[in-house]
Amino acid sequence: MSEKCLAVVEIDQDLCSRCYVCKSICPYEAIKADSTGKVEINTQDCQVCGICYSACPSSAIKMDYYTYDNLAKYVEEARAKGKSDVDTLVLMCRGNSPSTGEVQDILKEQGLKVGNYIALRLPCAGRVPTDFVFEALNQGVKNIISVQCEDPFCRYKEGTKINTRRLVLARNILEQLGYDADAVRIVKFSRKAVYDVMECVGCDKCIFICPYKALEFEPFATPKVIKEKCVGCGACQLVCPHHAIQVKGFEFENVLKRYGTSAQQLKAKNKAPAVLAFVCQWSEFSTLDNPNKAFEGKNVLVLEVPCFKSLDPVHVVNALESGFDGVMAVVCSAKDCKLQEGRDTAERNLGVILNVLKKKGLLDRFELYEESPRCAAEFEQKLDTFYKKICTLPKQEITVEAKAQCTK
Repeated sequence: MSEKCLAVVEIDQDLCSRCYVCKSICPYEAIKADSTGKVEINTQDCQVCGICYSACPSSAIKMDYYTYDNLAKYVEEARAKGKSDVDTLVLMCRGNSPSTGEVQDILKEQGLKVGNYIALRLPCAGRVPTDFVFEALNQGVKNIISVQCEDPFCRYKEGTKINTRRLVLARNILEQLGYDADAVRIVKFSRKAVYDVMECVGCDKCIFICPYKALEFEPFATPKVIKEKCVGCGACQLVCPHHAIQVKGFEFENVLKRYGTSAQQLKAKNKAPAVLAFVCQWSEFSTLDNPNKAFEGKNVLVLEVPCFKSLDPVHVVNALESGFDGVMAVVCSAKDCKLQEGRDTAERNLGVILNVLKKKGLLDRFELYEESPRCAAEFEQKLDTFYKKICTLPKQEITVEAKAQCTK
């Protein structure tokens, strides 16, 4: 593991008071104390959730992503860019907020009506320091809404529970200081699979493939989604032959539209090869939040997927046939996967992708990488290597069939 990987999360021993709050709160038991009492982080076990960072009372834990200063700067810059009159800040976990947005729809479902707002998307609600809440209010924000995953579906196990407790305590303090009781609100929301009953033909493939037993057979009717078990991994969506069951924000047709004509648009700018990157939400942080930095000077389009299990072979093949010169997928390793059940489904899908691409003579245009937020800048290095490889291959021409599909 590179030095940069080891430096993503670290403890400043000069500042550490050895209170062991971080050790007690880490959901992955990645923080240990040695025989002398010195606190250390086992980087191999760390999932970069940031819960320890946000809990440290002496600011001894240093982190590359979503620091207090960066969060405060984000709000300050958002208000400076013509949004100074926006008084609502919406904090959303990646688990319930795809990059396509839909914030207002989610809040509406929870009975909240919000006009203009500043959206701040985070890997986990638990990494938000309480001090940041006070700083945002100090900057002029009047309402803060934290949209958290439902407790059983937190991708970092304890993140939402921890942040809920913090925000409740913060709200009590704010009320004593004269703030409105609704200045800080907590919303619990998790993405689930949803059916289009008119498209379902009752084949029950979704029931067979669901690794969480979240789908139940219904005689002479569409299968039932057991919301208390569904984690929104997208495995069911992948096997449905009629796209009758999908995860909102990652619908097949919407994903198709997002990349359908993009290859031609990218190539029109500078005639360079075009690459499509499917990236798991949990495998890479900085690139997904600031894609322009990683892709500067390259014709690259990045699309998120909720899990390796939902990486659709159809999209990989279709992207290449619609003009992309290369497709890369970035996923978590088996150890780091936030949705462990059903990993074998993802592996089988990968086999399908490789087999189809080999038959079509496109195998050298696809690469799959395992990535972790622990390793800052590794994604950029892998992308650069892949992009240079694609540059040595002939440019792809869009097929007639793909062109027709893209313009639907």
